Amino acid sequence: MAKIELKQPIVAEISENIKDAASVVIVDYQGITVAQDTALRKQLREAGVVYKVYKNTMMTRAFAGTEFEGLTSYLERTNAIAISKTDATAPARILKKFAAECPALELKAGVVEGIVYDAAGITEIANIPSREELLSKFLGSIQSPITNFARVINQIAEKGGAGACEAAPVAEEAPAAEEVTAE
Repeated sequence: MAKIELKQPIVAEISENIKDAASVVIVDYQGITVAQDTALRKQLREAGVVYKVYKNTMMTRAFAGTEFEGLTSYLERTNAIAISKTDATAPARILKKFAAECPALELKAGVVEGIVYDAAGITEIANIPSREELLSKFLGSIQSPITNFARVINQIAEKGGAGACEAAPVAEEAPAAEEVTAE
């Protein structure tokens, strides 16, 4: 009975962390050094990602009945969990980049916005730019035509203003020659 009472707070902590999460990624961290682990945790923390090591049985209990339940089949060996509530691609992006430098870290699976992905899927999601990068690209593409238009208008003004664009005056039309008579 005492063991169950000790496990409940851990399961509750995991449940609270995954509640309203945009993404959850599971990694096998076996074989990374303490220095590598410290560097990884720092990168994830700076991105607002919660990174924790829990027992597989605790994660299985916390995932039960949630959209993350599909991750339980990937919970073998030593696993850590990376959770983001704001940026859905941040955990995958950071972990993939780190795994490229540290082959001992293995992406296993994840859930992004309710969909379960295997390691290949999470690797593809890692290629998606962050929300901030996408917004800056979008704003840049909107701003470019406006900037070009302003540049053209400025060039017209420098060459003589509106007078440079005026056409020759149009002659006034003569009144119609036909008159309609009422009978």
